[in-house]
Parts: sequence; C-alpha cells; structure tokens
Amino acid sequence: MTTTVLALKRISGNNIVSPIGFKATGIHCGIKHKKNDLALLVSEVPANVAGVFTTNAIQAAPLMVTKEAMQQTGKMQAIIVNSGNANACTGQQGLKDARLMQQKAAEKLGIAPALVGVASTGIIGEMMRMEPIVNGIQKLEPSSELEGSILFSQAILTTDTVTKNTAYSTVIDGKKITIAGTAKGSGMIDPNMATMLGFITTDAKIESVHLQAALKTVTDLTFNSITVDGDTSTNDMVLVMANGMAGNNSLTPAHPDWEQFTEALHAVSQDLAKMIAKDGEGATKLIEVEVSGAITDIEARKIAKTVVGSPLVKTAIFGCDANWGRIIAAVGYSGATLDPNAIKIKIGSTTVVENGEPVPFSEAQLLIYLKQPEVKISVDLHQGIGKGVAWGCDLTYDYVQINATYRS
Repeated sequence: MTTTVLALKRISGNNIVSPIGFKATGIHCGIKHKKNDLALLVSEVPANVAGVFTTNAIQAAPLMVTKEAMQQTGKMQAIIVNSGNANACTGQQGLKDARLMQQKAAEKLGIAPALVGVASTGIIGEMMRMEPIVNGIQKLEPSSELEGSILFSQAILTTDTVTKNTAYSTVIDGKKITIAGTAKGSGMIDPNMATMLGFITTDAKIESVHLQAALKTVTDLTFNSITVDGDTSTNDMVLVMANGMAGNNSLTPAHPDWEQFTEALHAVSQDLAKMIAKDGEGATKLIEVEVSGAITDIEARKIAKTVVGSPLVKTAIFGCDANWGRIIAAVGYSGATLDPNAIKIKIGSTTVVENGEPVPFSEAQLLIYLKQPEVKISVDLHQGIGKGVAWGCDLTYDYVQINATYRS
C-alpha cells in the first residue's frame, strides 16, 4: 500500500464524532466502582457497516448478537458498549442479556434493534448485572461535541492507562470526508482478526461489501500486527460505520479516489494499533520490528510479530539489554524461509549482526538508545522483496502485578 501523504490531513482534537452525523457519550452506571462503564455511539442515519472479530473459538455473547444484526441488515446506526464485564462464557443468559442491551438501546433511540451493535469488555465468566445497564441506557445523551467523544473513549477502557483516539480527513469527489477511530486494549492482545475493541466512523459513502474488503486488508497490516502478551480475547472486534453524509459518489475499488480512502482507513487503524501496543499492561516502551528481504510480505509480517511477541525479547528491551541473540533466535523459530548466513539485524541505527555473525558495537551507546520510550529493531533476511512491520511492548514487573490481581 503506497502512502498518499498530501491527500491525508491529521485532525487536531481527533475524536470519534469528527465525521458528519455522529454522536457519542459515556457514563458511570455502576458496573465498575467509580469509572465510566457504559458508552453509546450513534449515527444520525443508518450506516453501512463492516466488522472483524476474534478468531478465538470461545466468543462472547455480544459478538454473536452484533454478527446477527450485521447479517440481517448490513447496516448499523448505534453501538452500545459496556466495560467491567465481558459477558463471555455466560451461556443462554448471556445472550439474553446482550439482546436486552440491544433492545433497550434501540428503544432509547427509536430505531430497530437490528441496527444496534453490542460490545462488552472486562472479566470473563461473570453474569452481567443488568439493572445498572438498563437504567444507565436511559441516562445516555449522545453529543456531537468533543466532550461526548471523550466520555465514550473513557467508558470503554479496562486496564488501559490512556484513551486512544485518532482522526484523518481527505478529499474524495471534491468532498471532504473524515475517518475517525477510538479503541481500547492493553492486555490479552494478540488478535489475529481485530483488537480488544475498536470503533471507526466515517461520513464517506461506501457499500458494506467494499467497506468489509477494505477493513480486512487494513486489519492484516495494522491490528493483526500487534501483540502484547500472545493471548487472544473472547471479545475482540473492530466495527466501522460509514453513513455517507459527506456526499461523495459511492466508493468502490474502481473509484479514482479509492486509494485515498483506504490510506485514510489504514492511517486510523495503524494509529490505534500502535497506541494499543504502547499502552500494553505495565509497558514502558513501544517496540517496532521491521522485517525486509523476506520471501513474501506475509512471511515478513510473521517474523516481525514473532520477534516482537517473544517474552525474551520483550524482557531484554525492558532491561535495556542489547541481547540480539534473543532476536535472531525468534527469527529462527518463526517458521519463515531464511538463510542463517544472510541475516542482518539492527537495533536502532546500530548494526549488531551482519551475514549471521556478530558485529562489534558500543554497548554504552546502545544502552542510551534502549532507554528511550520507543525502540526499533530491523531485520533484513536478504531472501526476497517481502516487507512487514509489527508492534508490541516490553514485558515488565507491573504486567505480572496487574494480571495477578485483575479480579481483586
């Protein structure tokens, strides 16, 4: 995918309601002790929708309900989200509860239940307390102002330390179109289809079938290229709503501005993916692994994700240890085609391996680099033209502490 730098504009005050016709809000309804835990995102008109979901065989009730809704209409006008309880592994009662959330949100907005998506995140295996949710839905008053977007992005968080928002605009058919996104995700991130929760809005006009194809392609390059801890959640999903209110001609792969749209979607998705990786539970560093010279792009991404997901690499980066042996070992067990005698590895701008052999370097100089909040590892296999990038974070004492006491 090429980069159309001049066609994209990063929007300051980026938020999920930047595109025309979207409103959002979030409140504390009582699932959590204090923090916001119930959120609502609404389009003024039914929007075409696309979604990608977890590949975990155990899937939470909200995913099932959302998939059902998408299959019925191919459209979505609202998404109701709760944090603090995943509503996963909760059987038939869990499905009833997810459908009740859908129904009550629909009644609040005066729309059909099939136009409402449902998402939940939090503890797995606990039954939902529906009274605070039902009462809370009645109190939700979505707004097109920045405050509504902030409240929404806060209400979907679990162990996240920061909210994750981004937005871009571009011009299609002479019309300004905007794509914005917000996400949550900090642990249990190795999605293989989506991320913990991601919501993207756009006022572009595009049919669901083409939106789905674009999202799938972009997801492989962004959300599927992050890992925090190697776990895949039961609740992962990314949903995109396109309400068409910008007034452009309907986008298809044959449209002359198709690439501008996909670049904007890619930019939003990559921003959110990197924010999730950077905010990994207990993380102190964002790690980027760039692989070149692979047989294919797919193999390059596979290697990159293997390296960034290695617990030994992650702990070495946390400890500011230039232990490149852990990097080359991860490359070796990635399963990709390679020649051990052709590998080159760089940490930052410092070459540490050339032709599969060690290269003298200054440990003191590299220590200074490894203390930075973002660390880049480059691997060149010299086997082909395949390229790929993956993002992750270091593995710290705090990660163990957070997850050892998650239910406490």
